[in-house]
Amino acid sequence: MRKQVFGLALAAAIASPAKAADITIAVGGAFTSMDPHFFDLSPNHALTWHVFDRLVHPNADQRPSPGLATGWKPINELTWEFKLREGVTFHDGSPFTADDVVFTFARAPNVPNSPTSMGQYIRPVTRLDVVDAHTIRLHTAEPVPLIPQMMSSFSVVGRKQGEGPGGVALGTADYNSGKAAIGTGPYKLASFTLGDRAVFTKNPAWWGPAQPWDKVTYRLITNDSARVAALQSGDVDAIDAVPTRDVARLQKDARLNVASRPGLRLIYLYVDSNRPQTPHVTDKAGNPLPTNPLRDVRVRQALSMAINREGIRRQIMEGFSLPTGQAQPEGAMGYDPSIKVPAYDAEGAKKLLAEAGYPDGFAITLHGPNDRYVNDDSIAQALAQMWSRIGVKTAVQTSPASVFFTAGGVRDEHSIALTGWSTSTGEPDTHLSLMLSTPDPARGRGTRLRPSHYSNPDLDRLVDRALTTIDQEAREKLYFEAIRIGFQQELAVIPIHHQVNIWAMRKGISYAPMLAEWTRATEFSLAK
Repeated sequence: MRKQVFGLALAAAIASPAKAADITIAVGGAFTSMDPHFFDLSPNHALTWHVFDRLVHPNADQRPSPGLATGWKPINELTWEFKLREGVTFHDGSPFTADDVVFTFARAPNVPNSPTSMGQYIRPVTRLDVVDAHTIRLHTAEPVPLIPQMMSSFSVVGRKQGEGPGGVALGTADYNSGKAAIGTGPYKLASFTLGDRAVFTKNPAWWGPAQPWDKVTYRLITNDSARVAALQSGDVDAIDAVPTRDVARLQKDARLNVASRPGLRLIYLYVDSNRPQTPHVTDKAGNPLPTNPLRDVRVRQALSMAINREGIRRQIMEGFSLPTGQAQPEGAMGYDPSIKVPAYDAEGAKKLLAEAGYPDGFAITLHGPNDRYVNDDSIAQALAQMWSRIGVKTAVQTSPASVFFTAGGVRDEHSIALTGWSTSTGEPDTHLSLMLSTPDPARGRGTRLRPSHYSNPDLDRLVDRALTTIDQEAREKLYFEAIRIGFQQELAVIPIHHQVNIWAMRKGISYAPMLAEWTRATEFSLAK
């Protein structure tokens, strides 16, 4: 009898939250700051979007749509004009004007200690002119066709709210404390506890669509089982990053809804393909090798051929992944139908290793996060088994995302690592400029977050041409050519699959998934 009463109580807890206009969302991606410019990281973007608007809003299919800018047009090949929305106010009541955009452009690429900044989105603009309080013109040194998409990649902050004494921009700590976290977005920040949660309240003055939620509690629960348990117990109303192993069970639960959509997130391996020696590759006895075997494209090809992508999709991802050999999923800008999923061929991989001078293989350590991507630790373990079968003795070291990205990106300590990337523009421009281009920070090329040390001047020239080609069809053809070189021929990175994003929520709530994997209160609504 006691069990029956508990079951009824549990059902009531899920079906009837304390207030119908409040929602508690649990996310698995570790957000690291309320500073919208601190870290170009998807969980941070999703979190800070509640408070801060952008000039351009990507729609559900990642296409540019009006945001704080109501429209834009090229004046000539080197000049874009943006009309700003009138009547918009910050949460403190002060008006939004072009001067706030000027302040944002100065601050966003220069945040101290940023693991990866917003510079690549702002750096192409060589001059910003204020025509009037609600009109700006962006000048570039060369044609930049993706200016509207770039303007959807970072948030606008106010000068009055973000400028300290002496005209110095306030720092990340001021945003985390709430002092500077005053935007024009749909919600106001009520509280923020790093590593735990943010609480937002509705901004009734927001210029956009009316929001159904008076209060949003945005919780971080990185452990998959704990996140699912929180939903089932009624402790939260919705979760993202649903573990694939739990989907079928949750779909059978009459108290819950499940939503999914293939996304832009590419899961791949970055490879130390250029340093003469690399820190985590030895012979099988643990002795250093005279040269880095990952520099040989045949070794990289062998590692790729040894990956059973369909097996990962079926056995680890429970069908919720799209095996791939390229940057973008089908249907997205830059998807090349001529590039097929690499075939699994263990025997062929062994032959390539022998041709490269490693008939007995070698030993390697595969690094990766264990709380960032769907089944990331399980995928790493599966890769280790697959590579061991072709003679590459593989150890796995996974860690929380904060540790992993610091060790691999900031300190450059990995030889090969499992990670992920999702373009913020909807095009493969950042895959090419940040993952494959020769590092050139002044031009926004290369990244220290996922260093492969790859460098190919021919590919660099292709990327430069693509990113300055206005005509979309011609630009896409250049993308195709660059992707074939970096992802297929030279395997500067080794693609595995695109994630299918999964959400679950209590009955009475619906969710409209975006192509981007962001989880925001703005996509949840009360079911009709």
